[in-house]
Amino acid sequence: MASDGQLREWVSDKLMTLLGYSKSVVVQYVIRLAKECSSTGDLVGKLVEFGFTSSTETRTFAADIYAKEKVAKDSGRNVRRRTEEDEEDGDKSSDEEKERIRDQEARAQLEKNMRERDAANTRKLMERQLSKEEQEELNRRSQAMDKNDTSDLRKFSRHAYLQKRRDKKIDEIRDELLDHEYIFHDVKLTEAEEKEFKYKQKLYNLVKEHVESADDVGEYKMPEAYDMGENVNQEKRFSVAMQRYKDPEAKDKMNPFAEQEAWEEHQIGKSKLQFGSKDRKRSSDDYQYVFEDSIDFVKSSVIEGTQPEGDSDQEDIDAKDILKRELQDERKTLPIYKFRDELLKAVEEYQVIVIVGETGSGKTTQIPQYLHEAGYTAKGKVACTQPRRVAAMSVAARVSQEMGVKLGHEVGYSIRFEDCTSEKTIIKYMTDGMLLREFLGEPDLASYSVVMVDEAHERTLSTDILFGLVKDISRFRPDLKLLISSATLDAEKFSDYFDSAPIFKIPGRRYPVEIHYTKAPEADYIDAAIVTVLQIHVTQPPGDILVFLTGQEEIETLQAKIFEPTPEGARKVVLATNIAETSLTIDGIKYVIDPGFCKIKSYNPRTGMESLLINPISKASANQRAGRSGRTGPGKCFRLYTSYNYMHDLEDNTVPEIQRTNLANVVLTLKSLGIHDLVNFDFMDPPPSEALLKALEQLFALSALNSRGELTKTGRRMAEFPLDPMLSKMIVASEKYKCSDEVISIASMLSIGNSIFYRPKDKQVHADNARLNFHTGNVGDHIALLNVYNSWKETDYSTQWCYENYIQVRSMKRARDIRDQLEGLMERVEIEICSNASDLDAIKKAITSGFFHHSARLQRDGTYKTVKNPQTVHIHPSSGLAEIRPRWVVYHELVLTTKEFMRQVTELKPEWLVEIAPHYYQLKDVDDSGTKKLPKGQGRAAL
Repeated sequence: MASDGQLREWVSDKLMTLLGYSKSVVVQYVIRLAKECSSTGDLVGKLVEFGFTSSTETRTFAADIYAKEKVAKDSGRNVRRRTEEDEEDGDKSSDEEKERIRDQEARAQLEKNMRERDAANTRKLMERQLSKEEQEELNRRSQAMDKNDTSDLRKFSRHAYLQKRRDKKIDEIRDELLDHEYIFHDVKLTEAEEKEFKYKQKLYNLVKEHVESADDVGEYKMPEAYDMGENVNQEKRFSVAMQRYKDPEAKDKMNPFAEQEAWEEHQIGKSKLQFGSKDRKRSSDDYQYVFEDSIDFVKSSVIEGTQPEGDSDQEDIDAKDILKRELQDERKTLPIYKFRDELLKAVEEYQVIVIVGETGSGKTTQIPQYLHEAGYTAKGKVACTQPRRVAAMSVAARVSQEMGVKLGHEVGYSIRFEDCTSEKTIIKYMTDGMLLREFLGEPDLASYSVVMVDEAHERTLSTDILFGLVKDISRFRPDLKLLISSATLDAEKFSDYFDSAPIFKIPGRRYPVEIHYTKAPEADYIDAAIVTVLQIHVTQPPGDILVFLTGQEEIETLQAKIFEPTPEGARKVVLATNIAETSLTIDGIKYVIDPGFCKIKSYNPRTGMESLLINPISKASANQRAGRSGRTGPGKCFRLYTSYNYMHDLEDNTVPEIQRTNLANVVLTLKSLGIHDLVNFDFMDPPPSEALLKALEQLFALSALNSRGELTKTGRRMAEFPLDPMLSKMIVASEKYKCSDEVISIASMLSIGNSIFYRPKDKQVHADNARLNFHTGNVGDHIALLNVYNSWKETDYSTQWCYENYIQVRSMKRARDIRDQLEGLMERVEIEICSNASDLDAIKKAITSGFFHHSARLQRDGTYKTVKNPQTVHIHPSSGLAEIRPRWVVYHELVLTTKEFMRQVTELKPEWLVEIAPHYYQLKDVDDSGTKKLPKGQGRAAL
């Protein structure tokens, strides 16, 4: 762009050529004409009027100057436009920065409020407790909000004071009269003294009579009805009307399980019957057993035991004597007892120790007690983490028995929905997830002197995060002792991770175990397991059988019975998942059947799909399973696969959970703990970068993180809920739509999985009809779950109602526990609980606020395609909308079984996606003009 000086110089030269002279006034006048004229022709006319000749040279000059002036004008306009745009961008960035700062301040205030609320709810033992009267006085004073209330309260206090003073004076006169009678009853008084005594006595009687008459309140007694006599049993009369549902007793014919329980009692009774000689052993030669589908096993090897030879006679001790043995004597028989002093010396010398002990060595129950006996609990509590709830509860109960204390006092446990601890607790067993939650409130774990991470070899998601956190704490807290306990020999990896920590090995397998493989692979491992159980039962000496399976639905119903003693003449068969590999020790197991499979959850970050598929176990898991049979005597392990499969097909170790799961919750937790550099976080096995980036993107879309990756106020609220981030965002968003009461019910029902309804094989039609009753109006699966919970609540949480509607009562009780927890957490994060049950659109919008990632659109072929990252999916057959097929749906999760199915589906309006998540969806993403031809009868929900 030419400058103004250059333009004036050029115009001056042209004027000399055209007019023969040039003056500065003329130059400026010509330039101003060029600015004011709207076209070249207009400029030529003005120049001719001024004195220019109407020639080609004049028209060329006019065109040139007009073009130059237009360029200069446009350049100036562009400069101004860029300046204005820069100012707008600056204002925009400034507004974003101000918004970010406001959000950070709001988050800090929220955290401060939560800390103050926690401090207020924490009971302080050293503070003096107020009496009941003082507490009432304090409450009255706190209610004085204005001058009128203060005046009324002052009058009330004055009146109460006068009453107390009157009663006090009356008591003084009474005491004085009693003392006078006691002292001077046999003394002759003067006339004046006698007169004064009678005066006081008369005064006391008058005052007492006045007080009694003033306090006397007239009452009216309602006349009794004709049917309210003594001979009328009112409780029996109204018993039916006052109780809508009454759960049947165990022996009631209305109890759906009465027949099953009666059959079980009959079978157990038969097993206890003894005929002939009481101690006669049944010979295996009495009968010949014929198995059509018998399995031939090959004895491969024997895993030698580590029990000294002197203890081999223990097997011959009578069972009754073992039961009478005291708990302290049992502790001394554990393998770890011999290494007690060495272990305590190592703990004193080193801050971090890796302990390797076989299952059954006693490390879980004994090490915390040894630390308590050594005085470590004087400085703080001893924490011992477990990967499973059942393990934490059972181990805590066992330790409390051994220490002779009540469970929940000196020894307690903390799991989700249950906190069996008190101020006296010094040994605390907990799930690793609960310790992770404690980091949010106590990042330095100041209340603990020892942290023991047990079953570290299982490498659960929470355990892997704990590794990085406790490793960091141990560096700035030299007084904290850290014990990493594992049941496998792969301890070098743990040692290297914890800065070459020493390894302390404890032998644990007390007896040898024979390993048997099949000669050929088995086609159906479940059928093979049943046949193997029968073969062991009729061909092997007495001893209980442990069978490892992949599912837990049937196992959970019999879970409580595995700890009961086995009746004489019977053999116990325990069906278990991989929980029995390490976490639990079941006495009496001599035979283990290992099919070689387990269920493993995997996550695909590209599609966002989780799958729970049956996969082969690792060699480490196979060895753990075999070790369960060598606890109380020589055992045998029957592996339903060949030795070649074991050597060549099984992996050495199971893939850590952190490398095959959705990391959104992990990232949210770490951000809440102030850990922002996730890439350089000290993971033992770093997760895939793709999964980490996917988690960050998801949390940013949910408004849990800002553009800088910092935790927002919404994200801080979400972190308090022990749920998937999408469920947490759904709860936080319910505050906006005034339906938080309904949304937490839906969230609790979604959290328990798909174990709500059940379908008996002989009553599938009835079960399906009962389920569809909750979908009346095609409201969607989420609202149907809300209807289930509210209907159950209306019946006062009746068990009979669950039986009638084919609903798992245990799942419903768990949902109630989750809802109670969520309700308490909503108060903690300052979300008001309000109900809006009639506005279904508001509830659906709250659901969409958390699950807008999970939206899908109906295609021409009747399938669905996800809006983002398009892939073909289907509505699960169990959904109430499976036959309706709405045009747009939002779903809870994708599962891979026979197809890619959407579970828990609800219809939505496409414009909601742009309204709720404008940063994620554009109008073109949800363009749905309705002109596409869809299959007949599909695409619109029935009214």
